[in-house]
Amino acid sequence: MFKSFMKNLCYDVVIVGSGAAGLTSAINLAGSSKIALLSKGYLDAGSTAMAQGGIAAVVSQDDNIEAHVADTMNIGGQLCDKQTVEFVIKNASTSIEWLISQGVNFSIMKNGSFHLTREGGHSYRRILHATDATGLEIESKLIKKAHQLPIDIFTEYTAIDLIIQNNKCIGIYAFDNISYDIKIFIAHIVVLATGGASRVYLHSTNPLGNTGDGIAMAWRAGCNIHNMEFNQFHPTYFYCKYPTTHAHHNQFLISEAVRGEGGLLRLPGGDLFMHKFDNRAELAPRDIVARAINCEMKHYDIDCVYLDISHRSKDFIETHFPTIYQLCMQQGIDITKDWIPVVPAAHYTCGGVLVDNKGRTNINGLYAIGETSCTGLHGYNRMASNSLLECIVYGRLIVSDIISVIKKHDYLSPLPEDLQKKFTIIIDKQELLCSYKSEIREIMWNYIGIVCTNKKLSIAGEKINNLAKKINEHFPKNAVSKDFIELKNLIVVANLIIKAAIQRKYNCGLYYNLDYI
Repeated sequence: MFKSFMKNLCYDVVIVGSGAAGLTSAINLAGSSKIALLSKGYLDAGSTAMAQGGIAAVVSQDDNIEAHVADTMNIGGQLCDKQTVEFVIKNASTSIEWLISQGVNFSIMKNGSFHLTREGGHSYRRILHATDATGLEIESKLIKKAHQLPIDIFTEYTAIDLIIQNNKCIGIYAFDNISYDIKIFIAHIVVLATGGASRVYLHSTNPLGNTGDGIAMAWRAGCNIHNMEFNQFHPTYFYCKYPTTHAHHNQFLISEAVRGEGGLLRLPGGDLFMHKFDNRAELAPRDIVARAINCEMKHYDIDCVYLDISHRSKDFIETHFPTIYQLCMQQGIDITKDWIPVVPAAHYTCGGVLVDNKGRTNINGLYAIGETSCTGLHGYNRMASNSLLECIVYGRLIVSDIISVIKKHDYLSPLPEDLQKKFTIIIDKQELLCSYKSEIREIMWNYIGIVCTNKKLSIAGEKINNLAKKINEHFPKNAVSKDFIELKNLIVVANLIIKAAIQRKYNCGLYYNLDYI
């Protein structure tokens, strides 16, 4: 059926995404600008609330900024932008102070200092955390703050596309998941904070909604997209042999902090193996650990390996990892005694929408922050716990630039007639749409996962293109529904990943092609 537009909704700034990055920007802009914050689901449905480990910052006298910079550059390699790395890390401590001022409670030791843990790639203990539910603590406190401020919050709104006129972003088209209405949000500034694209893979630690929406919309609008071949696979995702349809009930992340606190990776017979791949063993960077696990699983034809923290005391485990302890107990595994079955899973998109040092894209009026963006912080591999940090630093960074732009405009113009559109709302075929999404994820997992080959890349590209043609034949050009928008975006990010991988002619960081060994 066809839907006409409702009345245009006019704002100074429209922020798409309600994770740490989007909420940070909204909170800091509130009061100085008329703000709309859009979330595809509930406000806490994104990746931030699922982040267990923590946020990296130099807050100890034993640590130093130079070491954090060096560690980040070492992990991300020559594709890191050193100025960006230095800027983000130098602003880490003030970002922590800002989070605390918003009510965030980090774990504290008896002497009153922060309890710091260590994760792969870090040379010091510098990970602030809230037990093993850091993201949830940050997300819940930022949501609470946002509700107290003059911010118009729209939940269950799926962004369809950006509205571009003369290389200027002037708003977005959005689909109301509940009423099936199409609405136009007109704005001086649009901020993309929609998260990454890890749900393009079959096995992922991410919420189902992380379908690369912001990256795909930006690409269709003409933005520069960078480093999409670098997709980080978290080494330790809880392995369930018979997952239910509600995957989040029995599939969840086992925080890197478990290895940081002495967790050991074992084969089914109990043998340790990480020392064969890297002298840092379990504390090696994520790409090395994920490839090592993948190699051992294929070599021994096993479904998973095991993470063992049972040598730590019961009190230590229950105090430091209460969430993981309870989740594993629900699966019949007592981690104070038993090993945890784990496998690698797609976790973080290191590439994304290319931005400058103020979070601006190459389209006027359009910013990208958080996992949607490519700032130069991560390079070819993200160091653990730098991602939440990037969200807060850039979420605050863009505010002054946005305010200066808004001050130059006195009013919002109505949307030009030639940019008004009609969309066909899909009210059925949801089962077919979900089937297509699953097919994309199967292709990406089987042909361009932790390791790949040139032949597999070619096959993946052909399969994705054939699927795109089939979808175009089945659905009208301007079809919309939440599932169809996600499907369309998954096709885009899959192609972006494949094409970027084909262009990369050597192995580095997260990109590992067996033909280039």
